[in-house]
Amino acid sequence: MDLVIRDARVIDGTGGPSYRADVGIEDGRIAAIRREGEPRPSGARVLDAAGLALSPGFIDMHAHSDLALLRDPEHTAKAAQGVTLEVIGQDGLSYAPVDDATLAQVRQAITGWNGGAPGDTTIDFDWRTVGEYLDRLDRGIAVNAAYLVPQGTVRMYAVGWDDRPATDAELARMKRLVAESMEQGAVGMSSGLTYTPGMYAADSELTELCRVVAGYEGYYCPHHRSYGAGALQAYEEMVTLTRDAGCALHLAHATMNFGVNKGRAPELLTLLDEALASGADISLDTYPYTPGCTTLVAMLPSWASEGGPDAILERLRDEATAERIRHHMEVIGADGCHGVPIEWDTIEISGVSTPGLADHVGRTVADSAARAGEAPWTTARRLLIEDRLGSTILQHVGHEENVRQIMRHRVHTGGSDGILQGAKPHPRAYGTFPHYLGRYARELGVLTLEECVAHLTARPAARLRLPDRGLVREGYRADLVLFDPDTVAAGSTFEAPRTPPVGIPHVLIDGRFVIEDGRRTNVLAGRSVRRTG
Repeated sequence: MDLVIRDARVIDGTGGPSYRADVGIEDGRIAAIRREGEPRPSGARVLDAAGLALSPGFIDMHAHSDLALLRDPEHTAKAAQGVTLEVIGQDGLSYAPVDDATLAQVRQAITGWNGGAPGDTTIDFDWRTVGEYLDRLDRGIAVNAAYLVPQGTVRMYAVGWDDRPATDAELARMKRLVAESMEQGAVGMSSGLTYTPGMYAADSELTELCRVVAGYEGYYCPHHRSYGAGALQAYEEMVTLTRDAGCALHLAHATMNFGVNKGRAPELLTLLDEALASGADISLDTYPYTPGCTTLVAMLPSWASEGGPDAILERLRDEATAERIRHHMEVIGADGCHGVPIEWDTIEISGVSTPGLADHVGRTVADSAARAGEAPWTTARRLLIEDRLGSTILQHVGHEENVRQIMRHRVHTGGSDGILQGAKPHPRAYGTFPHYLGRYARELGVLTLEECVAHLTARPAARLRLPDRGLVREGYRADLVLFDPDTVAAGSTFEAPRTPPVGIPHVLIDGRFVIEDGRRTNVLAGRSVRRTG
């Protein structure tokens, strides 16, 4: 065989007990698994894995690497964690399907997530359809990638940035765009229902689009309408909507945040258990941290974002309108901030697009304002304008007990929600998967190691309907991770978020080493993973 991994502790992804075995790889697939006492396979290369665990490659169910995969061929942020597949196109906003005008708008709107603002020439945006984007990935990327057609981008393309119902003709066009995207390989559809313009869609519109997705056996992945005030109602809305559409549901970064939701995870889990018992097809993902991460502009009320980025900036420059925005955010509670009045001491600036604003990074808005001797809104408003909406934030509003309870659930999977932009990104982008293994499995015992691996491998593969990934099994693709169960840990911290993990010496995709002896190789084994019938 091409490679034999000798004497590994195999954690196969099923959640069952681990076992000692030799694993042989040939032509990119697992060709032999021989347990202790069985005849040992021979290979052109033999890797001694004594003391190491061998598991399927980790699947990041919520990634924001849409441009990073193209811009950074090494992509060590994910490869070093043992991630062999990412699901991108998240939160209803990405770069296909588009026309020229929509592409320019979406590039401006999510600069804080991915870079790539208009004028950035580091990437040639030479695609317009989902199929063309996936073809671009197939030229060679660090890890595999599956794509969700982004509902907000589709609405931007067909309707624009107006807060109004779609016409019959516009809805028909959106359904056609979703169908074409699914036919070209998208695995489902995402939404960002606290982000414009996707949040302007009524449930009836979303249901129609989900019916299209269901017809292709895909799934709907919503960032729903609230993770704060009204969070449970927002979850229930998505369960009801997808049940009506006959569509599978995957809840993105399924958290219960802000003070109003402290200790309320059991209520969410009861809601899901009741829906599952009635036959609903539901899964979810979480990241193992309490702070969230998004853009500063996302905190604005939706009415202030109608019309797109240029209209937002015009409103911010107008004194009367800016004061109305402030009142909505600080007193009423903007829908962009999940219906909760904003607390500026929980909003930490993690990245800016304009170098001259770098002094704000690592400080809360409240701290920056105090240093300047001004009100927090004055600081936030100036930052939004001068950075042309490109600032990213950490939002310190989560609860550890909620995080732990949700990750135990039987339909839970892992997702980093990793935003790789900014001088001080969220450490989840570089540490989610080793943090699960080291902190929550080994140190805290929230999950056994075998259960934890199943959450990160077989469960997401099942949601993606992948017939040959997610398990250590003969005939399956050799997307594999070798890690040390005793030392594996996230190196990334809030102070040093780009520090690589420890205890993950080898990562293989299609039987080729992308991480070897803890170092990134020059192998680009990743490709697009397209919807299968």
